[in-house]
Parts: sequence; C-alpha cells; structure tokens
Amino acid sequence: MGKAALTPSTERPGADFAAAAFDEGFTPEGEPRGAYGCLFGRLDPPAFEDASEWIRIELARRGVVFGGAESHPFAVDPVPRIIELDEWKQVEAGLIQRVRALNEFLADLYTEGRILAAGIVPQRVIDEAGWFEPVMARPGAPRVRAHVAGPDLVRRPDGSFAVLEDNLRAPSGLTYLLAAREAVSPLILASGLRPRALDGSLIALRAAIVDAAPEGVTDPHIVLLSDGPGISGAFYEHRELGRLLNLRVATAADLRRDGPQLLVREGAGERPVDVIYRRIDDERLVEADGSATELGELLIEPLLAGRLGCVNSPGSGVGDDKAVHTYVEAMISFYLGEKPILPSVPAYDLGDPAQLAEALPRLGELVIKPRSEFGGSGVLVGPLASGGELRHARGLVEAAPEHWIAQEPVPLSTHPTVVDGALRSRHVDLRPFVITGEAETTVVPGGLTRFAREEGEMVVNSGRGGGAKDTWVLQPDGRTSP
Repeated sequence: MGKAALTPSTERPGADFAAAAFDEGFTPEGEPRGAYGCLFGRLDPPAFEDASEWIRIELARRGVVFGGAESHPFAVDPVPRIIELDEWKQVEAGLIQRVRALNEFLADLYTEGRILAAGIVPQRVIDEAGWFEPVMARPGAPRVRAHVAGPDLVRRPDGSFAVLEDNLRAPSGLTYLLAAREAVSPLILASGLRPRALDGSLIALRAAIVDAAPEGVTDPHIVLLSDGPGISGAFYEHRELGRLLNLRVATAADLRRDGPQLLVREGAGERPVDVIYRRIDDERLVEADGSATELGELLIEPLLAGRLGCVNSPGSGVGDDKAVHTYVEAMISFYLGEKPILPSVPAYDLGDPAQLAEALPRLGELVIKPRSEFGGSGVLVGPLASGGELRHARGLVEAAPEHWIAQEPVPLSTHPTVVDGALRSRHVDLRPFVITGEAETTVVPGGLTRFAREEGEMVVNSGRGGGAKDTWVLQPDGRTSP
C-alpha cells in the first residue's frame, strides 16, 4: 500500500446549503485534518481502491446484506471516519446524559406523569404519539426502558455534533458496525492509527438483556423477536445477534401463551421465555379501539404478571416520535437538573400554534418531517425543494400541523469516500449505540457512519441505498508518525 500526496475532491453540489457542509477530512485550504494526515500519508487512493474490492468480496462471502424481500449487499467504504479521543469523550458524555433523561421520561410517562403535569411536554403530544402504549401504565407493568438507543448525530458547519433524531424503539446497525470493523481491519496496521476496540459492545448488550429478566431469574431464556427473513430489513443483524449472543431468533408465529407464561417452539417441544428482545417493525400491543393486537395477546399478560422481561419495552417507541424529540433538551433540565452536553438540532413542534406561526413563513428554509415516519420517509429539505414541492408541503402542514415537525437545516458533513477509483466527498451522519443495563450505561466507541452514495445526496439511511464506514475513535497516543 503506497504512500502518496492526496488532494481533496472539490466536487460539491451547487446549492449554497450543501456547500456549507463541514469537510471532515480536509481544511478549506486542502490540508488533511488532524489524524487524517497520518492516514493519507500512509495510504493513497489506489490503496483504498484495492481495499474496496477485497472488502466487497469479504462482505459478500459472509452474507452481510440489508433489506427485506429485496435485500442488497451491505456496502462499506474503506476510508474510515476518525474521531479524536477528546472530542469523543464529550460526545459520549452527551449521549449518556441524553439517554438517561429519555429513560427517566419513559419511566415517568407511564407512572406519575410529572412532566405532563408540569406542562413541560404537552399532553396532546403524547395523545398523538404513534407508539404510546397505555397498557404499560397498568399496575404491575414493568418499567418502560430503552435498553438500546441509537440516536442519529450530524456534524454541523462549525464542526460540532448535534442530535438529529432519537431512536429508542428498535435501532439497528450494531452488527453492521462490527462487520465494517472486521472488513477494514487489515487497514488498521497500515494506517499508523490505533482505534479503540469494539469487543465490549456485545458484552454490554448481553448484560443489558440479562438485566431485563424477571426478578429471581438468573439464567434467562432469551428470544430475539423478528419479523423474519424476507420481511425484516435487518434480518442479517437478527441472525448475527442470535449467533453471537446465543439468542433464539423467532417470529411471533413461533410463540404461544399459556396463561401468564410465554412459550417458544423449539424442536418438537416448547420452552418458557424469560426475556424478549424486540426487533420487529409492527410492535403495537393495543389497537386504537382498545383491543389487543396479535402481539398484545402474546405479551400483555406475561408482562403484567411479571413473568416476562422485554428489551426496549413496548411503549419505549414514544421516544422515537419526532414531536417528542423537540422536548428532549427540556427533559434533561427537568429530570437531571443539567444543561444539555450534546444539543438537539433546533426544531419546531408544529402542533403548537405559536411554533407553527413562527415556522410557516420559513418552510423554504427548514426541513419538514412527518412526526411518525422513519428512515428518511416523507422528509422535505426546504432549501433543496422546488416551489411546487414547498406548496404541497405547506398544504399538508396547514391541514394537519400536529402530524409534522420542522427542523433547522443542517447540511450533513462530508467525508472522503472512494468513488470510481478516486476520493470524493460524500455526506455522512453517525449512528452511535447506547446500551443501558441495571448497573451502567455503555456507549459503543464511534458507532456506524453512514454515507450517501450520490453526489449532493443527504439521505444516508441503509434502507434508502446508503453505505457505511468504520468509525475510529482513537486511543490515547493513537497514531504513529507517517
């Protein structure tokens, strides 16, 4: 792998909005930033292009794919994203603080409701939230908790990180992160850099799952509940977690309830289930009319009887609601008495008439999002939208403002990425993973960096064709001289 001077790509979409993006690899003068000087001093574009091919072959050999009925190979770019340790410590502290506050909110919401009584979060926001589960407020219900959180972070034009969205329901990507690290691992020695290891992530996840077991159960039988192959876009991850953590991967069709005991089919018989790790898309326990769903018929009685634990409890998805997201900084102040370490991207709850009046004249400057969608679905980036698109969005918002939020626009930062044998800038975000057990909270070092394939594109989600990068949080003294 040769050493050569590297010139950054000047390829940029023409819009001023995208042009404001922070370039993570290079300064405006074209000099590599920080540890990228070491990386690009040791590895040149042809070396990265060669790595692209053997990474592709390795991922295909291991069957790493994303998608349901129409799965596609999981693409990993060989150029790692580098985060210096001091910056990561600040991000890590902010993530722990944020998830602590969100878990306090979930516990409070389903019990006392102090934050509603105080008027910090409006009752209407909860009444309209898509994943609120009133059944989890019944006596005997276990504490609602997001054991695994995967907030989406973006780097702003000034270089600082902010939280774009909170994902508490069933965030995916942990095994894809591990697959990316394994695929690019031959580059680590050649790079002269020493990223923090990821080994502890699976240990922390296993411990959090065991912690969710009913009281007195020390060796729980755990089922990862999946929609199954061909349906779940992240079934590769479900299968891998089953293998790595010794979990039984099952669909709802494999489960049966006998009174307060949940059973799973195994071989010719059945076995009691102590913990469910929910990784399904359609998770509701109760229909709008109050009747139990098929999933509710299976889980409600065991949960209320204290015979079943659940990782990312039913009802935790209320924290995914984008209108709820607009109040997380207030939650940090209310529950923890602290100022946010990691800010949210400023946003407007359009169900609030005052915020709606402030946002409507600025729709062309804002990002408009349906509050209950995910994966980039239904999002309109005002600065990149046509006049017709903006008029259509305005009509939708005015007809039902309670179903929408607006956010200040953040042009996603760019990162050097291999495209047709050269390094080009592509927009990226970061999906970190925060794992909460009884005793401690663990943040997986770095997380999964996602990048958009096309020039100027800012939708990076894997389900929309985005690729991934390994994320290197450098250890102390984590580099050598080129």
